[in-house]
Parts: sequence; C-alpha cells; structure tokens
Amino acid sequence: MTISIQYVKLPTSEALTEYTTKKLQKLSAKYGWVINAEVFFKIENNTPAEKICEIELSLPGPKLFAVSKEKNFEMAVKETISDLEKQLKKRKEVTFGIGK
Repeated sequence: MTISIQYVKLPTSEALTEYTTKKLQKLSAKYGWVINAEVFFKIENNTPAEKICEIELSLPGPKLFAVSKEKNFEMAVKETISDLEKQLKKRKEVTFGIGK
C-alpha cells in the first residue's frame, strides 16, 4: 500500500507521520487489497482543540473515506482508522462473503 500524508497549513511532524504509517501498515496487513491511503491533517478554524484527520483509501470498487475530529492528532488517527476498519470489514463481507 502506498501512503501519502499531507499537512494542511501545518508544520510536518515526523513522529505523527511514523505513528500514522505504522497504524496504516497494520490495516494493510489485515486487508491486503488496499492499494493506496491519502491522509490529511488539519486544524479547524485555527482552534487548537479541533485536530482533524481525514483518510481516503483506494481499493477495488468505490473508495472509502473517514474523518474524525479530536483534541490531538494521535486520537484522531486512531478514531479514523477504527472507522475505516469497520468499513473494510463490511466491504470484505459483501464482496467476498467472508465473516458472516
């Protein structure tokens, strides 16, 4: 899986990039048919308490998208990936008839 991480009007963070990459690689190991992940980090309306993580996954069929807003980026990443994992599980059940 190819991972692209963008910081929108924010300084880049090596630690956050590593954390996100590690979490996405775990997801990719579980769901090997994920092709690409695009990650966007943002702060809403310059409010430090509103950290946003958006992730779009490319895979066979329609793309999956999740976003979450938390008090820090690590929590936002964790929540967003959790949402994507639910979507991937559902897609796997529908597409492959597995896990029912």
